[in-house]
Order: sequence, then C-alpha cells, then structure tokens
Amino acid sequence: MATLPQALQLVSLLESELIRRRAEIDRNGEYYRGKQPLKFASDDFAKFHGDRYQEFSDNWVQVVADSPVERLDVTGFQASGEDKADADLWQVWQVNGLDCDSQLGFLGAVNSARSFVLVWGDPDDEDTPSVTFEDAAQCIVAYEPGSRVRRRAGLKRWQDGGMDFATLYLPHELWKFERPLSRQDKSPQMADVDEAMRLWLPPGEEQRRRTWEPRDEEQLGEPNPQPNPMGLVPLVELPNKPMLVDDPISDITGVVAMQDAINLIWAQLFTASDYASFPQRVVLGAERPMIPKLNSAGEIVGKEPVDLSKFAVDRVAWITGKDAKIAEWQAANLAAYTSIIEVAVGHLAAQTRTPQHYLIGKMANLSGDALLAAETGLVKRVNEKKLWFGQALREVARLIYLARGEDAKAKAMRAGSVLWADSESRSYAQLADALVKLKDIGFPFEWLALKYGLTPTEVADVVAMREREAEMDPVAAATAMLGQRRPPPDDAEGEDEPEEEAA
Repeated sequence: MATLPQALQLVSLLESELIRRRAEIDRNGEYYRGKQPLKFASDDFAKFHGDRYQEFSDNWVQVVADSPVERLDVTGFQASGEDKADADLWQVWQVNGLDCDSQLGFLGAVNSARSFVLVWGDPDDEDTPSVTFEDAAQCIVAYEPGSRVRRRAGLKRWQDGGMDFATLYLPHELWKFERPLSRQDKSPQMADVDEAMRLWLPPGEEQRRRTWEPRDEEQLGEPNPQPNPMGLVPLVELPNKPMLVDDPISDITGVVAMQDAINLIWAQLFTASDYASFPQRVVLGAERPMIPKLNSAGEIVGKEPVDLSKFAVDRVAWITGKDAKIAEWQAANLAAYTSIIEVAVGHLAAQTRTPQHYLIGKMANLSGDALLAAETGLVKRVNEKKLWFGQALREVARLIYLARGEDAKAKAMRAGSVLWADSESRSYAQLADALVKLKDIGFPFEWLALKYGLTPTEVADVVAMREREAEMDPVAAATAMLGQRRPPPDDAEGEDEPEEEAA
C-alpha cells in the first residue's frame, strides 16, 4: 500500500509528463479539425495576406488519419485453447457501447500517438464491468523499469466546473484527488485572464491551487483510497507506432509540415488569381489625370487626381500627351501552382502509405487487382495497428475477467486473441470465389463465414439457420445421416452385415 506522500509524488511526476505531451496532442487535434495556421510564408506575404487566409486549410490530415481507422473493426475475442469466440466478453463489449467508442479510441491513438482503455467493476452489475476509451490528453501510464508491458501506475486528470480532478490507479489501491482550478485546458485565450487573476490572489493562494488534496470520503460515498480487487493497474495504453526507447509516433505528426506547405501554395494561388482577374497595366510618359474641383457655386477652385480604381470599373481612361503609351504584364501561370500541390499530395500518399485514389480523387479504368495493389501499403499499415492495439485489447479482456472475479478465464485471455474484420477491401465476387476455393480444399464453414466478414455472433446465427433448414428438408437430413454412418471394421467377426438401406 502506498502512503499519501508517495501517492502525491506519483501524481506530480505523472502530471508533469502529461503536461509535456499536451502541446503535440493539442496541435494534432487542431490540424485534424482543419484549424491550421498559415506557415512558411515570407514576411511580406504574411504582412499583407496572412490574416486573409487564416481561416483556410486544404485539410489532408483528416483523410490520412481516417483511412486506417475505417478498417479497424473488432468482431470478437477468443481465449487460448478455445475454438469459438467468447460470448461473455462480447456482451461486455456491446453493453459498454464499444462498437462506436472503439473507433473513437483508435482515431485518438492515430492522432495523438496513443489512447487508453479504463476497466473498473460496476457495483450494480458484477457481470458487466465498466469499460471506457480515454483520451491521451487526460491519461498516462507509468511502466516498471525496463518493461513496456508491466504497468506500475496510471493517472487520469480532468477538469469539471471550477475544480481539477485526478485519479491515481495503482495495482492494489486507487486514490482520488482534487484542487481548485488554476488554468483552463485547451484555452490559450485564458492565459491572460489567468495571469490577471494571479495578481489578485491572496498570499499563498496560488500555491494552494497547485496542491492536490484527497477528495472527501463523505462526498464520494466510498473510501479514499479504496482497494483495487484486480491486482493490476486498470488503465491500458494503446500505442500507435511504438518505439523501443522513445514515445509512440502519431500518423499525422509527419504530415503537418507538408500540410502547411500545401496551404501556403493555395494561398499564393488565390492571391495570384486575384491579381490575374484584373490585368495589371501601367501608363508610361503621361501625367496622372486630374479633374476640376468645384465649390458649392460650381466655380473651379482647384484640381484633384482621378481615383484610379474608377478606371478598373469603367474600363475607360482618357490619356493625353504625345509620348503616352500603355504596357501590360502577362498573367501568371496558375497551373504551375496546382502542379506543385499535386506533387505535394503525392508525397503525402507515399509517406503515409495512403492510397493515392483516397487523396487525388481521380480514378482511371483500373482492374480489381490494380486497386488491391494500390491499397497494399494501407493494408499493411492497418495490420500493424491491429498487432499493437490487439495486444492492448487482450489485456483489457483480461482485466474484464479479473473485475468479474474469474481468474482462470483471465489467464486464458492473456494468451488469447482479438478477432478483427478483414483489412482488405474486395468485391463480393472476388471474396466469394476465394471462399469457394478454400472450401474445396477443406476449410470449415464457420472459418469461411468469419473470413466473409460476419461477426462470431452472426456466424453462430447462420449455423443455427443451416441446421433448421436441414431439419426441414428430409432429403438433406437423410443425406446428412448417411454421411454420419461409418462402415463396420474389416476385422469384425460374428457380426451381421448391415442391411441395405431402402431407397
């Protein structure tokens, strides 16, 4: 059991690391939503046009992030030594609404380099623990030295109303802390307000706002700390592109720079097209036209220069002077900008293994085999995520059974597997043809049904339907009966020969 000073020290260390990660997490989240500031512009361009394009973005980040997530569908769990999917685990998955929330968790991992899953027992329903996907901006896990699997502690930190809250998860207990809110998360505009508030805080108040205190047991209605019956930290990390000695990598971290370059080129294209829509001309060898300036009585009292913008609208100008002449600049080649953008988008496709037809939006008359080849990189990328996410989800399944008090099943799930939908996108004709060939060489029907894309629950329903159809069809039932009968052994003695079946 940890003491209060030890728990507070762990909270402080984990919170410091969580704050360090927030900058990249928040930036990636903004880029995914299309909130992308204009970067790489020269000082002169930014001075005159920066504000003009601050709300514009040609958002490719979202396409890159969404493309693998749309192929990550969990269909079930299977324990070690079992030949069928685990129905109890699937029920917990469904009751907790994880069909939808798992997609949010996978997307969070792709964007923020990691996401988390929290498992905790439900006192109202002992058979259905609470399972939730958590955001990387609020959670962090610490591991034992030299291990990327054995979890030492976990922290979830969030804000609600005027308070900061934190829950520390340890293998054998759980601590809950709170403190007055000192700064709003994800609110850069609040920074000046926070600084102004500190000027009015009484002595020692700022330090109090930064100090965690255990939450009141009476308000919680439960002990604090409280025991952890699972014996493991119930917070599991789903890493995206993990590294041996460094943080996992987000899929869009490497996309940000090229996204900024594409936005700048679009801004320059818009600016050039704006000027090209009004041909640029210069008058040489003539004085600027002047018009008389009249008073209220209609008398000429002076002269004033003509408003040149009027010429752009009227398209008529009267120019005097024997040496006057007009020159015109040739319009910019706008196609050069779009060519650069296509090259930049092609680089994004190659670097992120995203099929070009996802990004370019152009499709020639390609065969099915050509499309499959074009998506090979994306399929491999998805399979890599299934490997790492699957390892974490097996641990989640283990925690679910530990929360239910079923240690034997928890041990079996530790070496179990996660069932996923097929990563490849195929036509029904191609898939059916492949499954028929696999059936001919002896693959069982249930395995083929899973490969077809049915969930284990749907496969069980289809098998039951086939059995009912066989019972309703006497010919099929008789055929099945004959197929189940075996001939007597050759060395049997003293046994009557089987009678011939009546037709």
